Amino acid sequence: MAIRYDITHTTIYRYNKPVTFGLHRVMFRPRDSHDLRVLATDLEVSPKAHVRMIQDPHSNSVALVQPMGEADELRFVCSFTIEHVPTPLDELALEPSAEVLPFAYSLQERLDLEHYLRPHHDDPDGLLMLWAHQFLQTDKPNGTREVLTRMNAHIGQSLTYTARDEEGTQTPLQTLALGSGSCRDYALLMMEAARRLGIATRFVSGYLYDAALDVGQAEEGQAISGAGSTHGWLQAYLPGAGWIAFDPTNNLMASVQLIRVGVTRDPALAPPISGSWFGDADAYEGLETSVTVRRLPD
Repeated sequence: MAIRYDITHTTIYRYNKPVTFGLHRVMFRPRDSHDLRVLATDLEVSPKAHVRMIQDPHSNSVALVQPMGEADELRFVCSFTIEHVPTPLDELALEPSAEVLPFAYSLQERLDLEHYLRPHHDDPDGLLMLWAHQFLQTDKPNGTREVLTRMNAHIGQSLTYTARDEEGTQTPLQTLALGSGSCRDYALLMMEAARRLGIATRFVSGYLYDAALDVGQAEEGQAISGAGSTHGWLQAYLPGAGWIAFDPTNNLMASVQLIRVGVTRDPALAPPISGSWFGDADAYEGLETSVTVRRLPD
């Protein structure tokens, strides 16, 4: 049964004096697919702006926004209604050749997955490789899905979640050394570890549904981290099942709570908003962002 959500994403940049604005790239619109359909969408920008939509190299929807005139505040309000169809994990069977690690992708798959297979962050002393190998068993075959499941659960259990509004992502080695990180940091750590086991992964930015924040929908269950803002997780490409979502922040897999917006080979390529402004160096005061995800009645 399809689940419908209303999503509102608000971001406000504040300045202590009027400034002018350069072009901004806005990646808010959920990514349509067989399991996710956008039913309605609206983007409001203040001050008045010229907006055009494009698709980036990963086929993500990106709004190119050019605000007009001067202002001491730049406000984006994006609203969506979507329909999300859950796919149970037991219906996502792997091809027999990919059920156990290590496995080999077909030649055609490797050509398409090249940028998702190759590690993007250095591991000069092999610490990340050693960390990844702790999830492999030596006394019996290592089921591909089981290894990823153990890694997904371990990250949230062994590290301390820290919300961080600043741009950028820690490297996997920094996250391990600090023992803490944001959802983006957790996702990148698992991505790079899985790549070292021969599994193609990509970063996903989007939204997270938390019933506890939805009036009239609160339920008992696991506490959710990362709701109320944009969220980050990863997908692993498993032959026979395709791209499967893993959220190490909340130990979720292929969950209907995860609502995709953009996919990239690295978190640095998926900022919700990026752009420039022109004025006195001390004019910028900060930003405020909020996300609400509300489940609609069946």
